[in-house]
Amino acid sequence: MLAEVSALLIPLAAAIGYSSYKARQFEHTYPNIGELTDVGGYRMNAVHIARPENADLPALVFIHGASGNLLDQVVAFRAALEGRAEMLFVDRPGHGYSERGGPENAFPSGQADAIARLMEKRGIEKAVIVGHSFGGAITAAFGLRHPDKTSGLLFLAPATHPWPGGIDWYYHVATAPVIGWLFNHAVVVPLGLRRLERGTLNVFRPNPRPADYIEKTGPSLVLRPSAFHNNAADFKRLLAYVKAHSPLYSQITAPTVIITGDSDEVVWEHLHSRGLARDISGSELITIRGVGHKPDYLATDVAIAAMEKISGKPRDLQAAARRAEERLAASRQQTRATLSSLTPDALRGA
Repeated sequence: MLAEVSALLIPLAAAIGYSSYKARQFEHTYPNIGELTDVGGYRMNAVHIARPENADLPALVFIHGASGNLLDQVVAFRAALEGRAEMLFVDRPGHGYSERGGPENAFPSGQADAIARLMEKRGIEKAVIVGHSFGGAITAAFGLRHPDKTSGLLFLAPATHPWPGGIDWYYHVATAPVIGWLFNHAVVVPLGLRRLERGTLNVFRPNPRPADYIEKTGPSLVLRPSAFHNNAADFKRLLAYVKAHSPLYSQITAPTVIITGDSDEVVWEHLHSRGLARDISGSELITIRGVGHKPDYLATDVAIAAMEKISGKPRDLQAAARRAEERLAASRQQTRATLSSLTPDALRGA
């Protein structure tokens, strides 16, 4: 009996030790570039870019999606907007380097409230709230719960409405009592590392993923046990949450733009983005042909034009979307031409 127990415990202990080592390695590779701020008993992490002297845009608050952290939106937008606006890139509660806080932070409403308190602490009275994917549910919650702090809302491939079906099996396992702890501490890292390449490619599909995306955005940070548990807990509650709260979106009055791709296989645009456009009076829906789940990277210029329009500048967003489509089509054509010009000898490196 003792031998059988040892045969079970030894590999389990080894797996937990390996996962712990890799979690520390992830943090060494992607150290915190933000600053922790107490928002009422726990700390939120964010990169805060102070308002520049010649700012021509209102403050901007960026909310990342599921399985992510603030680096995702920093890489997409910071350089392009530097010198134009005060910016706050947020690690959502329990993600990246933010602490989780209370049980309310397993819901988009609680996370929206946490971000509102963080804005107060950082001296930001109002902002355009920019949410990608899961961050879209939080952006909608922010617009409902904190209209006084909302200059406008920009949704990027948002997850905001009920969908048929459920969620992946591992989110249920990760939040289960006892077995969830073992799964998160022993299985998630080796399983997640095997799926990381395919998962990030799928997020960009049918478009190519930037070659340096993994290197710059640190998606492996979500494989740490507490982060994975929090991510899973968010997912488990999202469907019931949007079923209850999406009927309230008609109460949102802030200027709103929704940007989506028509080829998004992660968050279906016909349910979520079109649903938002239907529910929020006066909102503008921008659909970019041939784009998947990452318009923040593939149509950054369109997103920035939307921020400008929300701030009161005259911008033709439909025309901007058509230009983005032409640019992406030309890029795809150039890639195909390059590949077709390679001879078998060239492909072998001869």
